[in-house]
Amino acid sequence: MMKWCRKKIEIEPSLKQRSAEKLLEVGTQLRQARQAQALSLEGAEAKTMIQRHLLRAIEAGCLEELPEPIYIQSYIKQYANALGLDGAELSSNFPREDRQLQFKPSVRILPAAQLRPVHLYLLYLFVVFWAVNALSHTLTRGEMQASNLQTKKQLSSTQIQQSGIKSISTVENAENGKPVRVSVTLKAQSWLRITADGKTEFEGTLPQGTQRSWEAQEELTLRTENAGGVLVQFNQEKAKQIGNPGQMQEVTFAANRRL
Repeated sequence: MMKWCRKKIEIEPSLKQRSAEKLLEVGTQLRQARQAQALSLEGAEAKTMIQRHLLRAIEAGCLEELPEPIYIQSYIKQYANALGLDGAELSSNFPREDRQLQFKPSVRILPAAQLRPVHLYLLYLFVVFWAVNALSHTLTRGEMQASNLQTKKQLSSTQIQQSGIKSISTVENAENGKPVRVSVTLKAQSWLRITADGKTEFEGTLPQGTQRSWEAQEELTLRTENAGGVLVQFNQEKAKQIGNPGQMQEVTFAANRRL
């Protein structure tokens, strides 16, 4: 009986091994769902606000490239929801060991009658230290994500200013009061979002060879995650490519209202 128990304990997989196996299973399911929607990693990053290298690590099951299990579980839930899957169910299947449980072997619980003031004081210090440390870690991650988002917006703005389209906000129509008309031709499959006069007219992925046109009275904004695959024609101007392949780009075309 003792030998059987010992063998059973030896063959039981560790928590890290079970986590890696489950991450690979969940990551494969998320990657297949993303590819079925023809959504690139850049598009998934824009929808989830999770950094691209983290999404790639989740899909590949690379546990070593990801943060603590509690954050992996949160990323899985957020990513799955963005793809239209049941994020709560997928994330709940990912095994993790709560940080609090790691302290149990080294903490001796004394009966209330045996707790002395010095014990209560030490316990209080321990709880305060753990709470401050956890809060500091959370705030640091929040600041890093906010900083990354701001940097991404600044880079996107710089890329827009350097693009070949001159009609970001200074376009002049041939006639005053003429509406804005933008036509796109897709050289490659691309995700697009079209906003006309503050209202979203289209958002989705279009296949290669698609030709579409939109109009607006005041301004029209085009956003894509594959600028190199999109040719844009504004009014009667020659169609131009607005960026490089795989580059996220946003361009606004405004009507001329000067009298």
